[in-house]
Amino acid sequence: MSPPAPLRSPCPRPLSILVVLHDLPLGGTERVALRLADAWAKAGHEVTLLCGAATGAQAGLVPETISLVECDPPIPRALGSRGRLGRAAAEHLRRRPADILFVPGNFHWSISRDVARALGPDRPTIVAQVSSPIVKRGRAGARQWAFEIGARRRLRDADAMVTLSPYTIHAVNRLLGRRITSAIPLPALGDEVGAPRTASGKLIVAAGRLAPEKGFDVALRAFAKVADPEARLAFVGDGPLRAELRALADSLGVADRVTFAGYAPDIGPWLDRGRLLLLSSWHEGFGAVIVEALGRGRPVVATDCTPAVRDLLWSQAHGRVVRPGDVEGMAAALEAELAAPPPAPSALIEAVEAYRLTPVARAYLDVFEATLAKGAAVDTAVRSPLPRLLAPLTALFSD
Repeated sequence: MSPPAPLRSPCPRPLSILVVLHDLPLGGTERVALRLADAWAKAGHEVTLLCGAATGAQAGLVPETISLVECDPPIPRALGSRGRLGRAAAEHLRRRPADILFVPGNFHWSISRDVARALGPDRPTIVAQVSSPIVKRGRAGARQWAFEIGARRRLRDADAMVTLSPYTIHAVNRLLGRRITSAIPLPALGDEVGAPRTASGKLIVAAGRLAPEKGFDVALRAFAKVADPEARLAFVGDGPLRAELRALADSLGVADRVTFAGYAPDIGPWLDRGRLLLLSSWHEGFGAVIVEALGRGRPVVATDCTPAVRDLLWSQAHGRVVRPGDVEGMAAALEAELAAPPPAPSALIEAVEAYRLTPVARAYLDVFEATLAKGAAVDTAVRSPLPRLLAPLTALFSD
């Protein structure tokens, strides 16, 4: 299995691209933005990263290929800080115009509107990414209504949208009332392809922050029902529920078969040791860990918590899907997976080739070039004042 061909830009000329991040915490949105920015720069484009505050766990991971600019004075996360960051981005673009403004993820959507409002026709082409589903579990009724009004307001000036799954294109276009959305896979994998390792043993790996939305209490209760005495469970991650989950493992009588490994910057070695990945979340933005597991040749037992489940776990050769919170169903899926012969790692690795960095970075450049070629312009017709009047309410429900 060979790595993708080196990235050659589809653009007829080098582009100037501005990426805006509030800061650099240990988050998937930030990690993806840094990887894409590096790939675009290596393809010959001028890439600048504007940070409200260049602090956080990934501050040391900013590639040397891109220009890092921190706001002066820095803008740490606080009430109203996204508005200040949007105004700072507009001021930066006045001094250093760009062809493309890339808005990475739902949290940063308001930057699109702030820049367009400040710069008008002199603004760059705006491409925004959808990092978390438009419709997600636990947000319904008035909260969903308020979210959608706020999202339309923040994205009214976006020229193109990128979502991570083809299953969500319609929802994004419906939300915006415009067909401007493309699906590009999450670049969860690097271009290097290691030798496939056949699974041995019966270690179940559950990775992520030990927080309520991950459903790790459900994972423990399901694991306690797995009859196979050789089965083991490892939680790779840390968080506020660590002590509570340890106590639950004790009360369920499985503490001697459960490992709390703490945070690991790379879960690859754990996946290499494991037999399968367990994703027990109530909801996920996309679920990059599914891609990572398949990329290591490991099947997945996952709740239906992310569009990635439909994209990737459509075959039982790749894994099994259960309802969020379904202890019995999860236990049955784990037992069935442990009892079955391990799938061929090479087949699982091939299933996620589209999620490697080079083809994904190339697809984004295609979107940039196509949007610029269309000369996508903001519709300046008079719009309903309702989103503006409801702004104080919708701010309460922004992601």
